Amino acid sequence: MHHSDIKPEVRKLIADGTVLPAHPLALDASRQLDVRHQRALTRYYIDAGAGGLAVGVHTTQFAIRDVGLYRPVLELAAETAAAWTTRPLAMVAGLAGPTSQATAEAKIARGIGYHAGLLSLAAMESASEDEIIAHCEAVAKEIPLVGFYLQPAVGGVILGANFWRRFAAIDNVIAIKIAPFNRYRTLDVLRGVAAAGALDRVALYTGNDDHILLDLMLPFDLRENGVTTRTYFKGGLLGHWSVWTASAIKQFEMCKAARHKETVPADLLALDARVTDCNSAFFDVANNFHGCIAGCHEILRRQGLMQGIWCLDKDEGLSPGQMAEIDRVCREHADLSDDAFVAENLQKWLA
Repeated sequence: MHHSDIKPEVRKLIADGTVLPAHPLALDASRQLDVRHQRALTRYYIDAGAGGLAVGVHTTQFAIRDVGLYRPVLELAAETAAAWTTRPLAMVAGLAGPTSQATAEAKIARGIGYHAGLLSLAAMESASEDEIIAHCEAVAKEIPLVGFYLQPAVGGVILGANFWRRFAAIDNVIAIKIAPFNRYRTLDVLRGVAAAGALDRVALYTGNDDHILLDLMLPFDLRENGVTTRTYFKGGLLGHWSVWTASAIKQFEMCKAARHKETVPADLLALDARVTDCNSAFFDVANNFHGCIAGCHEILRRQGLMQGIWCLDKDEGLSPGQMAEIDRVCREHADLSDDAFVAENLQKWLA
C-alpha cells in the first residue's frame, strides 16, 4: 500500500495536522479485554473531535502482542469507529518488533483498513543505522509509515539527524511522531527531514508530552548554508491526549490559530506549563515514567471510561506518591479537564 492509495480526504487530514490520541487498553479485573469500555473509549475520542486514532501503540501496551490481542484490539477500534461516524478518520496502527514481525503487523493493519503504521524501533536497539534503515524500507513496502522517535526511558533508541534524513527520504513515509522528550533530539529530527527536502511531504507530529503546546504553536527555524527554512509541527500523536481529550482539541485549535502570527498571547504560552504539570503526574515523571500508562488509566477510571487501572503486566501500576500527584493536578488544573463532557455522554458511549 502506497500513500497515494489513501483516500484524499484522509491524506489531507494527516498532512494538514490533526489530533491523534494514543488509544489505551481497557481491561477487567481479570486483566482480560473489556470490550464495552474499549468501545466507549473509541466513541469518546471520536465525539471529542479527534482526527483519528493510534491503536496498538505504547499507550495500548506493547504486551498486547504477547497475549494474542493485537489483531482483536485493532479490529475493535476500526469497527467501532466506522459504525460511530461517517467523517474521515486517520487510523494509525502501532508496528513493533524485528522486521518479520513489523511487516506481518503491517499486513494485518492494512487488511483491517488502517492507513498508516507508527513504527517503533525499540527492537532495533543493537542494529546499525544501515540495518535500521533497511528495516524501515522493508516495512514501508507494506504500509505508509509514521516514524517514531520514542524516548529512551520507555525503550526508545537514540537516533541522529543523519538517520532522520535517510528515513525521511523513504518515499512511503508520510509523518514522524517526534517524542524523545528532549529539545536537542527534537531538532535532530527537524534538521534531518529538512536535509532530505521532505518537509512538504512528511508531516511533523509532536509526541513530546512535556512541551505539547509550545511544539504546536511555535515556529522552528532551520539553518543550512546560510539559508533559513521555517517549519511547524502540524499535529500531535500523544499518550497524554488519551485523557481530557475534548479539552486537548480546544488547545490544539488555539495553537493552530496562533501560528504564523507576529505575537502569541502570553496566556497561551503559559498554558504550556500547566499542561506539562498535568503530564508530570499522569506520566509519573518522578519515577522515570514507570506509571505512565496506569496514570492515564486512573483519569479514565475516575471518569467512568475504564473500570480500573489494570495493565497486562501485573508489575505495571501507579508508583508510590503518583496518586497524590494526580489528585493535586486534578484539583489545581480542574478547568483543563473534560469531566463535564464525559459525564454528559458516558452512558451513550457505554451502550
